[in-house]
Amino acid sequence: MRVTGTGHASMRIDTAAGSILCDPWVNPAYFASWFPFPDNSLLDWETLGQVDYLYVSHLHRDHFDAKHLRDFVSKDATVLLPEFPTSEMEDELRELGFTKFLKAPNEQVVELPGGLKIMIQALTSPTDGPIGDSSLWVEYDGVRLLNQNDARPTDLTVFAELGHVHAHLLQFSGAIWYPMVYELPQSAKTAFGKQKRERQFDRTWRYIDDLKADHVFPIAGPPCFLDDALWQFNDIHGDEGNIFPDQSVFLSEYAKVGGTNGIVLLPGSVSEITTSGASTTHPQPVEEFFANKVAHLEEMRERKRGVIEAEKASWRHPEVDVLAGMKRRIEPLLDESIYLAKGVGGPVRFDLVGYDGESVESIVVDFPGKEVRPYADEKVRYRFRTERALIEHLLHIGEVDWVNSLFLSCRFSAARIGQYNEFVYAFFKCLSEERLQYAEGWYDEHERAVDAEDITLDGWVVQRRCPHLKADLSRFGIVDGDQLTCQLHGWKFDLPSGRCLTSVGHKVRAHRVDADTSAPAGEAVS
Repeated sequence: MRVTGTGHASMRIDTAAGSILCDPWVNPAYFASWFPFPDNSLLDWETLGQVDYLYVSHLHRDHFDAKHLRDFVSKDATVLLPEFPTSEMEDELRELGFTKFLKAPNEQVVELPGGLKIMIQALTSPTDGPIGDSSLWVEYDGVRLLNQNDARPTDLTVFAELGHVHAHLLQFSGAIWYPMVYELPQSAKTAFGKQKRERQFDRTWRYIDDLKADHVFPIAGPPCFLDDALWQFNDIHGDEGNIFPDQSVFLSEYAKVGGTNGIVLLPGSVSEITTSGASTTHPQPVEEFFANKVAHLEEMRERKRGVIEAEKASWRHPEVDVLAGMKRRIEPLLDESIYLAKGVGGPVRFDLVGYDGESVESIVVDFPGKEVRPYADEKVRYRFRTERALIEHLLHIGEVDWVNSLFLSCRFSAARIGQYNEFVYAFFKCLSEERLQYAEGWYDEHERAVDAEDITLDGWVVQRRCPHLKADLSRFGIVDGDQLTCQLHGWKFDLPSGRCLTSVGHKVRAHRVDADTSAPAGEAVS
């Protein structure tokens, strides 16, 4: 098995039975704040993109590069599609021209032509990526590889049980905005950053120990920050609280815990992996490259400066009424939100800095009050400060995931009262009907566990959440005779049997109001 490093979390896997391109990312992401490092834009992507299979682990824009996928990846490639709870990834890939999809059943080995085997583990919590993350296991001729990339499963048992793994590729560096953007004393930021950096490495060591692969490849980070306003986030300033250590730091820290099997892939590095070892060649010596990291970054900064400026010029949309736009986008979702709104538990304020860099418009998303309105001088749980132009752009393009755009850009500052609140960020990644319904249903199921809530619809007692994507059937469920339709996606169910009429599986729990409830529809009577 040959693995070619193509930058960040991207790689090309070649076997005699076929080739797989994983997570190709080249263009800047998150309002032009993140760039791949080392730079991979000069690789021969015309050739690298001619593959049999494409695997995109999730929709974060440092993994899903729509422009690059459209321009450089063969549309004859079959997409290895994780079993995610929504169809967003497939929909986006189809819009880019891909037509061949293999929908991999979760955690089930699939044998492809020629003896190539794959298995995809999909993680589907609302906190996993943008509603989903995944890992790819590959086996050919006795050689096994796990591309874990960003995914954070509870453990790696499902992969270890398939046999000894020879190559383990996983994230080790930061990919978040904390603590850098918080309005804290620098000493506090450093202390929090140091804790996070140590936790990142500890998590990585735990995964490595779980799998005990022959070879460990640090991937999926860190990005580099080439805009002058973000330059300080690069780990080149001697800051022990920087959460973006690079691959050379990984090797050093790994050695401290006894790790001797780490292999770094530069863009263009090639590793030949067998059951007995790995042989790796690089386009230049790895140690020499990282010894000259500052010079490489400075050269990239000058080369990409025009790209950044062109991106910035596209963000302003003065015709957008931000308050009205936020009300239209957010208030209907606040009305429907139960678990996320309750979880946030208070108002969240956005301070929007005008084009002049001084004037500020403050807008509150009032979760208890279920409205978006001008700030009224009240105490807030969370406060975000960013450029008005960024919010204008998000509203202009109809962005449904402000985490996968604004927050990961680090182009904001934040303050909060109390501890981190996952519901704040979960809500702002779910600014669509589909995503919100899924997240609400997920929290509903996990809150209630076995004792799921039922509702009554036209003489039938039915589970509240649609088995498809967890839509609230008290809002979207329509009963016509013995048939239930969920209007969010049009899925239909036969109520007497509980059978889904739209797809295999997805039974609904239901019984007539006046029926014996000991054996509801869809459950067998022993």
